[in-house]
This record gives sequence, C-alpha cells and structure tokens, in this order.
Amino acid sequence: MNLLFAVDDLGARQMLTTIYSIVENTSLEKEKLIVYVLQKQKLQQTALIEGLSAKLGFVYRPVLIDEKLFASAPTTDRYPTTIYYRLLAQEYLPNDLDKILYLDNDLLCINDLKPLYELDLKDYLYAACSHTRLEMVDVLNNVRLGPESGANYYNSGVLLMNLPQIRAEVKAQAIFQYLKENQNNLFLPDQDILNGLYGQKILALPDEYDNYDARKPTIYEAISFGRYDLDWVIKNTRLLHFCGRDKPWKKAYNGRFAGLYKHYHKKCQDLLGR
Repeated sequence: MNLLFAVDDLGARQMLTTIYSIVENTSLEKEKLIVYVLQKQKLQQTALIEGLSAKLGFVYRPVLIDEKLFASAPTTDRYPTTIYYRLLAQEYLPNDLDKILYLDNDLLCINDLKPLYELDLKDYLYAACSHTRLEMVDVLNNVRLGPESGANYYNSGVLLMNLPQIRAEVKAQAIFQYLKENQNNLFLPDQDILNGLYGQKILALPDEYDNYDARKPTIYEAISFGRYDLDWVIKNTRLLHFCGRDKPWKKAYNGRFAGLYKHYHKKCQDLLGR
C-alpha cells in the first residue's frame, strides 16, 4: 500500500499521528506500507519519522521537490507551497508505481483503509470526495472555475491517484497556465486547480466513509435522518478529516472527535518516547 504526503517540518508530527492511526486500523497482512513524503528539502524531523518507521514497520521514502517549481504560485500561512506538490507528484514518484493514496496530515484513520485503496479507478485520474452536500456551493464553484470543473467540487485532502492515467493527461504547463489565468478567482488554490482542470475525470467517493468533515457531525446526522450518528461513524467511517483552521492538536480544540484524535496522538508520541 503506497501512501503520499506533502509536509514541511511544522506538519511532520501530525503526519505521524495519521500514519500511526492507519497502521493501527488497516489489515496489511503481508503487505508493506510505503510512505512517500514530498518535501522541498530534507526535513529536520527526518529522525523522528525514521524512528516511527522502525517501530511500526513501514517504509519511509522522502521525495525532494525543486523549490523553484511553484515559486510564482499564490501562498499564505494556511496554504504553503507544499499544497501544490500533489498536483505534480507523478513527475517525482517512481515510474513503475501505478497507484498511490494522497492524504493530508489532518486526517485520522479509524477503520480499515484497504477497501478504499483497492478501489478500481478504471479510466479516472483520481477518486475523491465532495463536501458540497454539506455546503451547497456547487453553482458558485462551477461558475468560478469553468466548464471543466464538473458537477461536484472535490476536496483534495484524500486523493486516490491513478498514476499511469495522470502521467498521460496531467501536465505542468496546463496547471501553470490555469493558475496564471485564474489566480484572482482561486479561494483554495491547489483544490481549485484540481477541480477546474480535472473535475470531470474524478471518481466520486462517499465522504461519510472516506473524507468525513469533522466540523459538521450535526449536518451529517440531519442529511441522513439520524443514521450517521456517532456510533455509525465509529463503526463505518475510514477517514476523519479535521478541515479548516481549528485543528485537534491545538489545546483549544473542542470538536466532537477531539478526544479520539488526542488518544491516537498520545499513543503515537508514547511509541516515540516523547
């Protein structure tokens, strides 16, 4: 099972909590978990990552990205350059790699990830989840991003990637051109580019299973007429996504799943001896 992250040193510890939760809850059997991490220079937290790799038995493979590649891309404190790396990850990953699962570092795996990873992507470039049922902004996004954006607006925090298809169709020049022409309309830059250029070539996944927005449990319960309650989530959801500015590793965070995240984070830190 191949996983992909893109982090800097500030996000490395959170990534380790995500990886720990995956190992704890995924039936790998005799398979190896191989974790590729896109980074613009060798992380100062490398020893920490290698330490967890040795204890959990996953393979850590750092992938260095040319710092100049996205030099002109819009960034903020919330959206550093690393958010763009997933868009061209195929150019840096081994050519014999056919499938990889990209994950943000603010995710928690609470059930077996294997059914998601083994999904048949057919001719789609990616598989991803939309949160538009929760936000009702489809029309605005279609107007803002153009006709190629498709019916849904997909969250880029969980992307199952069909690498042979992506290598054939996703080109750096097209991304840079779209960025140049639309940079004043981009609210979530990498996610907007993904949807604006390739939205019609993304296989829709159910977000209640594979990219549950942890900010909105009440809305999930409402749209499911009470079915997606806490018990259902604990039993069925594979990935909880702590979207937005409030993060569960911060002391003031008090969302419904705060205790669950802190439990996994502590277990991971204990394993590292910290």
